[in-house]
Amino acid sequence: MHEVIASPFLGDYLLVRPGSRNGLRIPCTRYRELAALSPDAGLPAWLLESSDRAWKLDLSRRSVADTVLVRPESPYRFGRASYELNLGCNYDCEHCYLGLKRFEGLQWAERERLLHVLRDAGVLWLQLTGGEPVIDRLFCETYALAYELGMMLSILSNGSRMSNPKVLELLTARRPYRITLSVYGATAESYDGLTRRKGAFRLFEKGLYAAHAAGLPLALSMIVTRHNAHEVDQMRGLAEHLGLPFDEYVNMVPTIYGSGESLPAQSKRHLRKRKPFTGCNAGHSFFHVDPHGQASICKVGRDPSISLMDEGLDGLSRLSEIADGLLLRQGGCTGCTLSGTCGTCMPLVQLYRKAQAPMATYCQHREPRREEAR
Repeated sequence: MHEVIASPFLGDYLLVRPGSRNGLRIPCTRYRELAALSPDAGLPAWLLESSDRAWKLDLSRRSVADTVLVRPESPYRFGRASYELNLGCNYDCEHCYLGLKRFEGLQWAERERLLHVLRDAGVLWLQLTGGEPVIDRLFCETYALAYELGMMLSILSNGSRMSNPKVLELLTARRPYRITLSVYGATAESYDGLTRRKGAFRLFEKGLYAAHAAGLPLALSMIVTRHNAHEVDQMRGLAEHLGLPFDEYVNMVPTIYGSGESLPAQSKRHLRKRKPFTGCNAGHSFFHVDPHGQASICKVGRDPSISLMDEGLDGLSRLSEIADGLLLRQGGCTGCTLSGTCGTCMPLVQLYRKAQAPMATYCQHREPRREEAR
């Protein structure tokens, strides 16, 4: 099992280590030197020195075969992707943007092919998400293969299965880059109320503390809604007590189908003005894959999409054109003189419109704010 990954990444060449946030940029010549070494060769002195400096990792007397995974160069300039293993979940959160959560996804042979497509597209950082990815029946197999293919893995989870011995064994043996756990409250009353699952808070706490005790790289995502807004300080205190980084998610969004049942969960006093949207790399260096192998520019802009099962790598060449079209101001935003300070991307605006949400929930200029006050 590899200790270090040497990989092209968006025009550069990197040395990274699974489970570590430290990495090194290396010249193309050194990447190609590693790629040319035979499996039983010893490691070059510069790699030994770099590994010791970056990770305190002693690779002396080790061969290439059991130390370095050299990822091939790709003609596709993608470096990151997210993959929804399944939309199914063991919670039924009021705020969830997935809407109806069906337990559907690819069978193993198709998943195996999909993961090779992601690797060949140049994806170095892969986020596994859902639904709840850890309850997926093929989670462990999917994670293990993605790891073996040389991807730096992150997981978005509700934490309810993190105490499972099989899962813990897998994640400690093949360490992820990061695990981000969603926090839906600081007490059973608010947490179980938002997730609409009795006992959910107990499972979350058990999973959180088990993963923390195992030394896994954790971060917390505080989901602030009308159910738990009074517990924000306690939620922050949980992260501070464990010494974990955290972010706060406060703006509720429509479902991926453009329906508005998730919006009433919004804590109105926590509605945050977004930073001006100035574009993103969706569809250019990043893409999203749904449970059926449909590639889209991101989790929000899902239509049009490309079937990776039918088109494979060749289909990805069309994503940048799709992205450029989706991100153009259109509909009611066409010609808006304030678009330069707009805080919402166009695909998200389209979902708000489908949900018939009040304009002030997504267009946060002065005019809709007065409209909201009436």
